Amino acid sequence: MKISTKGRYGLTIMIELAKRHGEGPTSLKAIAKAQNLSEHYLEQLVAPLRNAGLVKSIRGAYGGYILGNEPAQITAGDIIRILEGPISPVEGIEDEEPAKRELWMRIRDAVKEVLDNTTIEDLASYTDEGESDAYMFYI
Repeated sequence: MKISTKGRYGLTIMIELAKRHGEGPTSLKAIAKAQNLSEHYLEQLVAPLRNAGLVKSIRGAYGGYILGNEPAQITAGDIIRILEGPISPVEGIEDEEPAKRELWMRIRDAVKEVLDNTTIEDLASYTDEGESDAYMFYI
């Protein structure tokens, strides 16, 4: 499974909103500028996140987007599934011979575990201050 820019930039949007949680709405323009990304592309990505209830849009001169839930209640897995679809290392796992099926299922489950146990709060509060083992993912 390869995470595309949809998933990567979707995580970026959500992390930026989590960093500003409680401060009011944040515009996509501000996120795009801070991350050097296309505002137009972010607009395309925020629609499914809004439809899923992960973000809320606020209209008006000082409008923008806020998180739909607390950052600790939104996982990376929630975002990736909305933007990328089901988490699976290969298509057609059920058609594989038993030994290979078991391998693919174990890989899938390990990736799911990491994504589903990593919240946006975790990602927003992460700092790399020379502690290389501070937040390590093992798959």
